[in-house]
Amino acid sequence: MKNKLIKSTIILLIGGAITKILGMVIRIVMSRLLGSEGLGLYMILMPTFSLCIGLAGAGLPIAISKLVAEDKRNNKNLVFSLLPVSLFINLVIIIILIILSPFISNYLLKQPILKNSIICIGLVLPFISISSMLRGYFFGKERMIPHVVSNIIEDVVRLIIISIGIPYFLLKGVNYVVSFIILSNIISELTSILVLFFFLPKNFNISKNDFKPNKKYLKDTLSISIPATNSRIIGSIGFFLEPIILTYFLTFSGYSNSYIVNEYGIINGYVMPLILLPSFFTSAISSALLPIISKSYIARNYGYTVKKIKQAIYISLVIGIPFTLFIMINPELPLNFLYKTTDGVNYIRFFAPFCLLHYIQSPLTTSMQAIGSAKDAMIDTLVGMIIRTISLIILSMLHIGLYSLLVASGLNIAYITIRHYTKIKKLLNYNKSL
Repeated sequence: MKNKLIKSTIILLIGGAITKILGMVIRIVMSRLLGSEGLGLYMILMPTFSLCIGLAGAGLPIAISKLVAEDKRNNKNLVFSLLPVSLFINLVIIIILIILSPFISNYLLKQPILKNSIICIGLVLPFISISSMLRGYFFGKERMIPHVVSNIIEDVVRLIIISIGIPYFLLKGVNYVVSFIILSNIISELTSILVLFFFLPKNFNISKNDFKPNKKYLKDTLSISIPATNSRIIGSIGFFLEPIILTYFLTFSGYSNSYIVNEYGIINGYVMPLILLPSFFTSAISSALLPIISKSYIARNYGYTVKKIKQAIYISLVIGIPFTLFIMINPELPLNFLYKTTDGVNYIRFFAPFCLLHYIQSPLTTSMQAIGSAKDAMIDTLVGMIIRTISLIILSMLHIGLYSLLVASGLNIAYITIRHYTKIKKLLNYNKSL
């Protein structure tokens, strides 16, 4: 337990297991209460939500985690001086969403009833940004318990809210219930923020001066956050374009809009959450890995850095391989147990092998950010997104239905993972030879 990576990973794995179970329960409740139409509409909106979260976060949580881990600055001032910057970014995004919501819903998503839900996304963003920044502080301090506790409480609160609220708002219409689900994040994220504040040190007194932006800290933060957020935004843009491209080209190929919404809901509502279940392990490993690799790389302890990256990859594969084999052999069992359906069985069998690479992608991406190669990670993500988008357009014209989405996603995963691995190996081997 003296090994910080293992200790942090174990804490995050325990918490991640609990939150993943809660997340699955939330998704099961949603899928059963919403039905295929409501779930499909919610899933079509999720890429827009994800893109907005990426833009609003601006890569600040990752930058805060890395800078706090270095422990060369006034960490309290570092975190709180960035809050006004974050809130300004969020305000701009809210205004843009209000203005563009009719265009996005009518012409991009081709679902006019989602207009109000798009506006609701903007209202949620400031709360997500603040909680993410506070988590970044605790990750930098290598304190994982605040993150775990806040996540568990947040999910419990959200489960209670949607269990009570969905049946009520469903009577008013599917557009109301989707907006409600989005807005429920305000209460759950606010709960998370309060919990995180509770874990701050007792001598952590906050004054007005702490909120004044520090130019040097801002410069240091942006040098990390801009490449990091560009990488995430690039991925989010690809995710945002996904339902737009699918709807346009599959409709052009002769598929009905109801078929597209239903199958898209099956893939993103049933298949992906189930097939990516081990991702909470890789996320836990990645979160624990960032501060440790940052410190060892700055100290020029490249052998130790390599050892920790390999350790993270091995753990990810030890968990991922058995799960992938199980879900390929008998996908009906977990689908029926969790969702009371067997829809998506063939999708699971087809896509499961690609996920072996996906499981190790997260630790590799985190490692690149920790060793100062966030720009390279961004470039890999950009090229991967271009490959995915072009593939999606071409494959959607081949009349293979939603398999076009799975193949394009698989190509994206394979490219980014392989590129990350080769670049990390090359850079660390070069530094070790100096």
